[in-house]
Amino acid sequence: MFLLWPTRIGRLAPQFLGSAGLLVLWMGALATPAVAQTSEEPAVTIGMTNTLSFTKDTVRVEVGETVRWENSSVIVHTVTADSEEATMEESMRLPEGAAPFHSGNLAPDETFEYTFETPGRYRYFCVPHEAAMRATVIVEPAGKG
Repeated sequence: MFLLWPTRIGRLAPQFLGSAGLLVLWMGALATPAVAQTSEEPAVTIGMTNTLSFTKDTVRVEVGETVRWENSSVIVHTVTADSEEATMEESMRLPEGAAPFHSGNLAPDETFEYTFETPGRYRYFCVPHEAAMRATVIVEPAGKG
């Protein structure tokens, strides 16, 4: 972003923004992102559908790998492995020592990523569609996959 004062916008900007607003605009143009963006792709991507299912029933990853869920439907979904969110015992399961996770509501086109640090079998579900929408991630020790 460049502020070219000889332009019409440049001449009008002080009237609308004031000098403090211009300083913020100028500093924003020079600022670098506060968080580095990674280009690393997840090990697996799983979709969430209009037919109340995950696109993959079971996936295998290694410890330290990330799974991405993409809500490609028009329905709100979640990715949940948390007993506090479950109404049916068979909906979720975590390996011993694994932390629960819950994406919160994912609107259409939103994504959720989770990096698995504990080997074992993770059974997860979608909160609003718990009876039908369940799947599994099997996490192998690193180098075993």
